[in-house]
Amino acid sequence: MKFVESSVDVRYAETDQMGVVYHANYLVWFEIGRTKLIEHLGFKYADMEREGILSPVTDIQASYKKPLTYGQKAHIKTAVKEYSGIKVVYYYEIFNDQNELCVTGESTHVCVKKENFRPISIKKYFPEWHEAYMEMSRTE
Repeated sequence: MKFVESSVDVRYAETDQMGVVYHANYLVWFEIGRTKLIEHLGFKYADMEREGILSPVTDIQASYKKPLTYGQKAHIKTAVKEYSGIKVVYYYEIFNDQNELCVTGESTHVCVKKENFRPISIKKYFPEWHEAYMEMSRTE
């Protein structure tokens, strides 16, 4: 897989009573990684939304391996695991400062028309995105 990397500082407000990152924050970090990947490809979600197209999550999964704590940096690696022209599955790995794998996950998205939430063909509506996603989803 071809990964795009980003990172975030673990803030105190993102930790729970045990002093580790609260599990739901990883989903926010998945979104940061996904947005960074899209920007790396030269696109922006906002441009898609201006065209009346949204990209809701239809499925999400996370596996917790090792906790992250306040003061560490979360290093996010994001890839396109699967792309069908309609559905995109993103894959995530989050590491700590010692390069230890802390979380893996996937999120599945489809593009839909804002007014009726009917799926659209990315290839038809956004051919440049389609080509970029085809390239990202190719295995090396």
